[in-house]
Amino acid sequence: MMRNLYVVIDSSRSMEDRYLKPNCFTATVKMMEFFVEEYFDQNPISQVGIITTKNKRAEKLTELAGTPKKHIAALKKAVGSTCIGEPSLYNSLNLAMQTLKHMPGHTSREILIILNSLTTCDPGSIYEIIKTLKTLKIRVSVIGLSAEVHVCTVLTRETGGTYHIILDESHFKELLMFHIRPPPVTTASESSLIRMGFPRHTVASASDQDAKPSFSMTHLDGSNSKPALTLGGYFCPQCRGKYTELPVECKICGLTLVSAPHLARSSHHLFPLEAFLESPLEQHQGDRFCQACQGELKDKSVFTCPSCSSVVCMECDLFLHETLHCCPSCIHILRPG
Repeated sequence: MMRNLYVVIDSSRSMEDRYLKPNCFTATVKMMEFFVEEYFDQNPISQVGIITTKNKRAEKLTELAGTPKKHIAALKKAVGSTCIGEPSLYNSLNLAMQTLKHMPGHTSREILIILNSLTTCDPGSIYEIIKTLKTLKIRVSVIGLSAEVHVCTVLTRETGGTYHIILDESHFKELLMFHIRPPPVTTASESSLIRMGFPRHTVASASDQDAKPSFSMTHLDGSNSKPALTLGGYFCPQCRGKYTELPVECKICGLTLVSAPHLARSSHHLFPLEAFLESPLEQHQGDRFCQACQGELKDKSVFTCPSCSSVVCMECDLFLHETLHCCPSCIHILRPG
């Protein structure tokens, strides 16, 4: 349910190649903006960080964080940056590893590398850092933009990741979307109980004399240059710290603040919605309308939820399983384990 992913973007001179328009680097950055939005839509209580590598060095474009706006803003600023020198897989992996190794054992630790260069300039043996990554259970995957590189094959095989080479821009997008879904949980993964808060959005009345405008704790990370005073927000149930959006980790007491829909969207990968039973419409003479869209049932076949026996049409069956991930007629949104 909780993922920690670092994306390493090749920013070497090879990214100036133009088989992706207008060039590989700009196309990759634009694709990453879409990836970040989709990633947090499907994994709202997870984190992402972005690393760029060029001129034999690696530097963090953004720290590991759960705020999509911060990453998208950094990516938009990076569009005009210069691509020079060679990349360094060793430095990139080492930089990501220094943060990921401190992440809790019940969360996933992942690195995704987008690489166009056929060479890497490393200060040490990359095979040694591959052994360390394997020991720390950090999964590394690579998306190649040009051709297969042997060291990437070894890296992904040893750490349990995937390695794919793109065919065109649409295939590139498809490979990126593949990494939105969480990787399979290994038997060595730890289990742990996590304290979470579920605050409701409250707005104080302007006529209330005791109501006073206040700052959100979000401005403490420096993302908002001009924090605004507001009457409403999400208040931490433990320390009453105020935040403008969820999910977020309270900067005062460290409590993870989420909403129930966020938790439901994160858990559907673990507990997917059961397949609905297909049957002829003639068997459901008493059901004239779809329980999801309330439209009249006209298809020859309808689909029945095995839990609540509600009947839905074919279009709603696809929508519930591919997008909503829950049955609207069931009492419990989260499927029992």
